[in-house]
Amino acid sequence: MIEELEQKLDSFNAAQRKDVLAALCEKVKTGEIEIPEPGTHLNIHCHTFFSYNTYGYSPSKFAWLAKKRGLALAGVVDFDVLDAADEFLEAAKLLGLKACAGMETRVYVPQFATRVINSPGEPGISYHMGVGFPNGRLEGELKDFQKRLRDTAQQRNKDLVGRVNKYLSPLGLDYEQDVLPLTPAGNATERHICVAYARKAKELFVGGEKLAEFWSEKLGTDAAKLGLPETRDFLNTLRKKIMKRGGVGYIQPDTGSFPTLAEVDKFSLAAGAIPTVTWLDGTSDGEQAEEELLEVASRSGSAALNVVPDRNYTTGETDRKLKNLYAVVELAEKRHLPLVVGTEMNSPGQKFVDDFDTAELSGLLPTFLKGAYIIYAHSVLQRQCGFGYTGDWAKKNFRNTQDKNEFFEKLGDTLQPAREDELAGFSSDARPADILSKINT
Repeated sequence: MIEELEQKLDSFNAAQRKDVLAALCEKVKTGEIEIPEPGTHLNIHCHTFFSYNTYGYSPSKFAWLAKKRGLALAGVVDFDVLDAADEFLEAAKLLGLKACAGMETRVYVPQFATRVINSPGEPGISYHMGVGFPNGRLEGELKDFQKRLRDTAQQRNKDLVGRVNKYLSPLGLDYEQDVLPLTPAGNATERHICVAYARKAKELFVGGEKLAEFWSEKLGTDAAKLGLPETRDFLNTLRKKIMKRGGVGYIQPDTGSFPTLAEVDKFSLAAGAIPTVTWLDGTSDGEQAEEELLEVASRSGSAALNVVPDRNYTTGETDRKLKNLYAVVELAEKRHLPLVVGTEMNSPGQKFVDDFDTAELSGLLPTFLKGAYIIYAHSVLQRQCGFGYTGDWAKKNFRNTQDKNEFFEKLGDTLQPAREDELAGFSSDARPADILSKINT
């Protein structure tokens, strides 16, 4: 019964997800389901099925599993949309889970026009985020800007499918009929397209031998060894060889393909979020100049740094990537940048949560928790009274970033989700001590 309910949390029907989550919470109240106390592990960068989650998790499903696994904090991030934000924040509040919501997109950084940053093979292009959005409800110019991000991404996908269809003929997709049904709100990604091709091929080439022959020819490798029809290795190979740089579906982006970093930061700030630089692994020309990149980004408002710990080390080895991870964390601390960490879960095989108990990550966990507490506190204060980390109230009340971080960390650590509403109603004259006093009474 419980497993069946949990599976229904991934329904594309929002009303059903809400009812199922309420039913699971009732089972917690009656003692049928035991929930552990929050621990020290976290994941505040998890994609949901509103862009692509490799396990099909809805916002409610991720909130439920995060609570069930005893995470200290959890957060969702989706490409080009905030569709998950309100559902996730409401589900987290119901569950008593500290939570935040964000959005990720790609941007153009003019100052790095000749250097690859973190989008492989694409000089000047970088993945970029806004974190700690107070909600997903945008209006006016903000709504229009976000819609342009989404619409542009969908047009890129349609154009890509058109190119790939020609190469894979007789296999072909109809974007509206074959791809969009894999998403709950029409925001498909390249990974949805890969799944759609895999499933359509299975229908077209009946029998494992014909299917393997087709994909082996098109991919230039022994497809049978990848695991057909849609295993992790096969889907990753399909995306890499057909859709990424060098593949028939790929087109090199130009300076007008994506909004600038400054434009996206302006959007995030106006929407009440913290603009956030993302870091891959420190091996590219651009990321080897990370301090320069952070300086450029800070001038447009970026005030946090995202890293994905799990892909930056191998257990038991002190390799280049691990050294780069330690170096970028040290740089973030030097610049007083809160760190945003998570496993993403938008690619097959990615973990639910990082292995923070490993020798490689355990020493970094306090810094990661500090960043998450700051983002959580910002999210709540921005939602309840407009006192965000990057707003006028913070500028007026803190002498420097170090003092600001200390306050937001303390608030995020101390505040319990059940008391978030108590922070509503503070006037603009409220002092940081007044807020801490409120939640400590």
